[in-house]
Amino acid sequence: MYDQLTENDLQQMREELDYRRITLRPQLLEEVKTARAFGDLSENFEYKAAKREKNQNESRIRYLENMIRTAKIVRDNSTADQVGMFDRVTVWFEEDEEEDVFQIVTTVKEDALQNRISNVSPAGKALLGHRVGETVTVQVNEQYSYPLTIRAIEKGEDDGSIPISSY
Repeated sequence: MYDQLTENDLQQMREELDYRRITLRPQLLEEVKTARAFGDLSENFEYKAAKREKNQNESRIRYLENMIRTAKIVRDNSTADQVGMFDRVTVWFEEDEEEDVFQIVTTVKEDALQNRISNVSPAGKALLGHRVGETVTVQVNEQYSYPLTIRAIEKGEDDGSIPISSY
């Protein structure tokens, strides 16, 4: 399984990885050493908290290394009138008679609460490459699908302003 990422995603991940390795790792190791010196480890909350933080950092480092190693670079090849990566798409839900706006992003930048959907999600896959006025079918699973009508497209770009998700 390869994650589809942009060059900007990879750059942000490399920067975070460098920060975590070079700056944060030594700080957290020092905090563990300091907390260990407080005495009895079985009742030492500071030691347990410092160890947990150090382990979370190491886990994030492994995650970033794996994501960088297995990434597949995606590029936006959409034309000016097609839905592409990082575009904001206004859609009409026929079943609910509601309009909503989604931004198509990579998997590491998706956030449902901010209406950012990934390019590999059912809705993201259905919308990519289509134009205003077209109705696409979002295939959720074998039993359920629903139509979306594209009402507007606002072209976007991967400018680094969308943060990479924590996990």
